[in-house]
Amino acid sequence: MATVGPISFPVNGFDAVIFDCDGTLVDSMPAHFEAWCQALALHGAGGVFREDVFFAMGGRPSTDIVEELNSEYDLKLNPESIAIAKREAFLKRLKSITLIEEVAEFAESLRGRVPMAIATGSNRMVVEKTLQAVGINDWFDEVVSSEDVKEGKPAPDVFLRAAELLGVPPEKCLVLEDAPAGILAAQRAGMKVVVIPSPLADTAAS
Repeated sequence: MATVGPISFPVNGFDAVIFDCDGTLVDSMPAHFEAWCQALALHGAGGVFREDVFFAMGGRPSTDIVEELNSEYDLKLNPESIAIAKREAFLKRLKSITLIEEVAEFAESLRGRVPMAIATGSNRMVVEKTLQAVGINDWFDEVVSSEDVKEGKPAPDVFLRAAELLGVPPEKCLVLEDAPAGILAAQRAGMKVVVIPSPLADTAAS
């Protein structure tokens, strides 16, 4: 398991908990970055996606990220083609993914006591396979992906949909998030947010 250092989890004041997946519950961001690099290189755009920019864009749907790269670098990449190539490259790296220990322990402590959901910018199939790979696919009552809503993060849609499915008002939901877009999305949804530091930042600081 990856660790990210001490996190202060509230013990009350919420009726449901909504987790981001990548970088929050599972240490999958290095695998996602490698997959992005491979997919972009296959389409003649190797080296355009810096790691710091990748982390800053965390949580956003793949097609949105490709459109931003197109705008930034005057490229004409097909967002759907890149998204598919990136997804295939990531699925080959599932064995490298581990749980983020502190967050997983918090989630496990709530099982059977508090409604829980995943709200992710990822494709549904990818997040389901990720949860299966680390053995926690049966922990959550609902999974909401970018495909299930009109707009992905930083819009609040995935979090609001998760709250709706759980039957809990947004203001009674606690969100765990690591990425700027996800944190903003949860705040826009009117939810309390616990920010999860990235394992990369934790390593750099130590």
